[in-house]
Amino acid sequence: MPLPEVRVEQNANPAHPQPMSARWISCLILGLLVGAGAVLRFAYLTSKPFWFDECFSVELARLNWTDFLHVIWWREANMILYYILLRGWLHFGQSEFLIRTLSAVFAVATIPAMYWLTRQFFDRGVAFVAAALFTFNAYNVCYAQEARSYALFVLLVVLSSGFLLAWVREPIRRNRLAFMATSILAMYAHLYALLLLAAQWLALCCFGRPDSTNQASGESDERLRQAWKVIAVGALPLLIFVAKTGAGPIRWVHRPGIHDLLNFWKQISGGSSWPLPLIYFLLCLAALAPLGKRLLRPDQSREVWAYHFLLVWLLFPVLLTFFLSFLRPVFLARFLMFCQPALIMLTAVGIARLRKAWLLMPALAAVLLLALHGVFFVYGHGYENQPDGSGAATEFILDHTQPGDGIIFHIAEARVPYEFFRSLRAGTNTASPSFHREIGPEILFPDDRPGLDFNDFKAALSSDFLREIVPTHSRVWVMYMYNDGPGPMHTNELLVKMLPEWFPARQCWQFPKVEICLYHRN
Repeated sequence: MPLPEVRVEQNANPAHPQPMSARWISCLILGLLVGAGAVLRFAYLTSKPFWFDECFSVELARLNWTDFLHVIWWREANMILYYILLRGWLHFGQSEFLIRTLSAVFAVATIPAMYWLTRQFFDRGVAFVAAALFTFNAYNVCYAQEARSYALFVLLVVLSSGFLLAWVREPIRRNRLAFMATSILAMYAHLYALLLLAAQWLALCCFGRPDSTNQASGESDERLRQAWKVIAVGALPLLIFVAKTGAGPIRWVHRPGIHDLLNFWKQISGGSSWPLPLIYFLLCLAALAPLGKRLLRPDQSREVWAYHFLLVWLLFPVLLTFFLSFLRPVFLARFLMFCQPALIMLTAVGIARLRKAWLLMPALAAVLLLALHGVFFVYGHGYENQPDGSGAATEFILDHTQPGDGIIFHIAEARVPYEFFRSLRAGTNTASPSFHREIGPEILFPDDRPGLDFNDFKAALSSDFLREIVPTHSRVWVMYMYNDGPGPMHTNELLVKMLPEWFPARQCWQFPKVEICLYHRN
């Protein structure tokens, strides 16, 4: 029997004409949601300090093309699309607010995309609820305020799935080309988009296409296979990169436990505490319960196929990475945030099953109020990343440096946030030779040239280098970052052993995840 509470329309096509009044109301509601989403994502955009990964994004985007491509191929192909877009965006300005604005724009654009995607499955009521839930989702707000690729990643994932469903419903060339383009772009926004494509393929293989009994289904299936082949060719450079680098770029990811799965659910639900994630869980059960046993077997009716697709999208990437992590840790919540749209759509269906307006509207309002509480939480805290103290440490060094000072970074990448915050202080690009001479101590390691280059991302400190360069300075600063976990112990031991030979006095200052030591002769 058809499900009475929520319509999964056979002709759920946003392109079908609607009465003029209905279109105006739809545009008004969606416009209000987009406006609210923009306010939430642009408010307090700089309330949290930039952390290491954000500084890395900016400094990588500032490199000349030769060094940029060298670093990308060596270790950073994962987010290349975002880095290229950021290179262009930096021409508009390089303030912290403007840098983060790029991600906020992508996140706001995802709100109407979320409505459109949900509309491929369900009626307008569910689509509006899903758009509202996404608008007030704290997890999306959190990563809309970071200079990283995650907001772009989610936008492209939503578009990829939307165009796939549009093609399934209406197998025309435009939808197929759009599906291929957005899928390939999603992979270059984040490598984990490969898991989304695997989930899409798995859903189609296991459950077929909805209502695929028409005469043209064979031709449509062949065109879809051709689309997968084109996407596979587009993914080839990324796969070569993965084969070349292995898991090295994410070697810092820890092996997860059950608590990480629970925290992942809490985060993508957008909760600052457990009530909202629990409500999301109950609403998902409410969405799925009426299907009963039909959910456990292949069913190509559109009303059941939609739930199969969403469940595969939500569960397959999470469970796969979780169990793979027992061999090599690859499970990290923010890498899997592309599963969030599926959760939001299922939750929206659960709310929409409250058929009476006097029940539905208060329930939706209560969920959105709890979600708003999570938004205010992330303005000051975030979810996974506690801000490091590289900004405050850089300011301290620049405030206390003296002529003739030198500075050593215990790992080459520690220079990245230093250069970013140094550039903010000077209001110019650190590649300027005059800036390099006038602001801060002379950089001894990894490189003493103006600005960053490829060597600053992979240089290694040696005892011969220390003997050659360090004694020529009266004082030497050392900046340690993330020195409490696995790291270059050889470098640490080298600095601790050799620097006291020339500098008997040492002072140290602690910042979050950063330590600064000043070696001097008296």
